[in-house]
Amino acid sequence: MNSTSQRLMFVGVVISAIFALMALLFPVLQMLGILANPNEFLSNPIHEAPSLTHWFGTDQQGHDVFSRTISGAGVAWQVVLVSTLLSLLVGVPLGMISGYKGGWIDKGLVFIMDAIYTLPGLLLSLTIAFVVGAGVWNAAIALSVAYIPQYFRIIRNQTVSVKTELYIEAAQAIGADTWTVLTRYLGQNVIQSLPVIFTLNAADAILTLAGLGFLGLGIPEDVPEWGHDLKQALDALSTGENIWWTTLFPGLAITIMVVGLSLVGEGLTQRQKR
Repeated sequence: MNSTSQRLMFVGVVISAIFALMALLFPVLQMLGILANPNEFLSNPIHEAPSLTHWFGTDQQGHDVFSRTISGAGVAWQVVLVSTLLSLLVGVPLGMISGYKGGWIDKGLVFIMDAIYTLPGLLLSLTIAFVVGAGVWNAAIALSVAYIPQYFRIIRNQTVSVKTELYIEAAQAIGADTWTVLTRYLGQNVIQSLPVIFTLNAADAILTLAGLGFLGLGIPEDVPEWGHDLKQALDALSTGENIWWTTLFPGLAITIMVVGLSLVGEGLTQRQKR
């Protein structure tokens, strides 16, 4: 990995760490009275412009935009981490079993995963979110289904490649069972790409979550979420009100966090190619 890639990855790590710190510190700062309750009516008139009192202004409901933007980082991280971990925990074992066993098990799993993979991620998540209803956990489940095939396909292909290695054949020859081969021998070699998939899926999950919130699905309305805030802001802008700050800051938060996670994923990809 060259110096430019290293610098970009460092920038991505710093950005991601800042958003993680925002998520972790928000409850403490709110408890200390430094940050306002994101659902509290604070200003009259509503949609007050940015000022020393409200750094990012207030929205059309009189909520502090700065507080909602910081709080939104916690919601984003919570949904992203849960959804990517769920998809990893399902996709990786299935990919290893499919690639190692082959035969009808492999054909059946590949058919199912390919069918899911052909569906647009946002459309699939939207459908699942509509069925399971609003909620942080439900949003995470809706997102995870769309990412399972990505883990499955990559891990399966690596398993198919690695299972013909001599040390795998030697383990089979001495009587190692399937579980031992998968966990002790195959697993150590095929999971090296997981950090890359994880970070890239996390970046995509931020956009998908924002899309669900913008469409009014996924996260309940009383939970501060950037996509939902954008929808509310654009609804107000459509009436001719000049309240640009209500769209600027949630939009910047989404963009910067996605860029940060993407830079980390790109840096990890370059490191693997060395």
